[in-house]
Amino acid sequence: MSNSLSTTLVPPSPAHLLTTANRCPQPSTMVGNTPVLWIDQPFADAGRGFWAKLEGANPGGMKDRPALHMVEQAKARGDLAPGAMIIESTSGTLGLGLALAGVVHHHPVTLVTDPGLEPILHRMLSAYGANVELVTDPHPTGGWQQARRDKVAELLDTHPGSWCPDQYTNPDNVDAYHSLAVELIAQLGRVDVLVCSVGTGGHSAGVARKLRQFCPDLKLVGVDTVGSTIFGQPSRNRLMRGLGSSIYPDNIDYAAFDEVHWVAPHEAVWSCRTLASTHYASGGWSVGAVALTAGWIARTSAPETRVAAIFPDGPQRYFDTVYNDDYCAEHGLLDDDPPTEPATIDHPAEQVVQSWTRCANVINPTEAAA
Repeated sequence: MSNSLSTTLVPPSPAHLLTTANRCPQPSTMVGNTPVLWIDQPFADAGRGFWAKLEGANPGGMKDRPALHMVEQAKARGDLAPGAMIIESTSGTLGLGLALAGVVHHHPVTLVTDPGLEPILHRMLSAYGANVELVTDPHPTGGWQQARRDKVAELLDTHPGSWCPDQYTNPDNVDAYHSLAVELIAQLGRVDVLVCSVGTGGHSAGVARKLRQFCPDLKLVGVDTVGSTIFGQPSRNRLMRGLGSSIYPDNIDYAAFDEVHWVAPHEAVWSCRTLASTHYASGGWSVGAVALTAGWIARTSAPETRVAAIFPDGPQRYFDTVYNDDYCAEHGLLDDDPPTEPATIDHPAEQVVQSWTRCANVINPTEAAA
């Protein structure tokens, strides 16, 4: 009896304590291998939902991937000298990624943003060692985005030897997302429809380009915000950050898109808060807009269609905005639930959209203007 008892009390050997958790010798190795989560009701019918790629599981969010990749490629080419300053325009998430890259590769980082940056994110960036410069006035035609880029050019002249990743035009921003596409294939086997928010154009172009090597019939759905010029709407003040633009980034692959959806701020807020209360997963404006769109795609597609959506970040930086009742009430974001389906237009110039709207005619506004 004593021998039997002693056998049961012997602790298991370390070899039997299996875990899939990674050992990370440096912060950059925490980036990637993010989970996918099944999302259905109330966004889609039970069993007819979509898979959400939770990029908020990265230390700073999805843009940790391009921030590290752009810095590493610039160092390999000799464009970024040891210890040189990195200067970039950002609405926030790339700033977190560049702060990470600065720590890993030992570069000071200066980030140019605007008054729309969430206070909590400003404090986070400072805590991570980045210097944050705020522009005070929007550009007359290019808005805050162009004002930030002008300030970056000024700072580059002030600091000889400094380097700007220029996420809007840098092809390394696109290539950085190939790893995300490979992870999706490994996790899901195939992807029939990919739903992405669109800002710089990096992840929609990069993920779709790589996925089509495995899934040539992939359908790509872009998600934009009302007031954005990217897909041919007129520029207006935008409340949502992280998606949309008042300029035309070179990295946007217009030919890759099958349709585009525009989403309004109150619709994104409903979606974010509903995700949090029903799936214990959420994020910011982009996540809300993408979830709303992906749910409709899942509901209206053939039953076996495998829909994947990219959730670029988590909810932490949005506690002052999306998840703040006072802020949302002040901006009229709690008044109405979104419609159950988008309005449809035949051409982006047909009307100025004010709420969730889709268009299957995707144009490149720069070519249309020419």
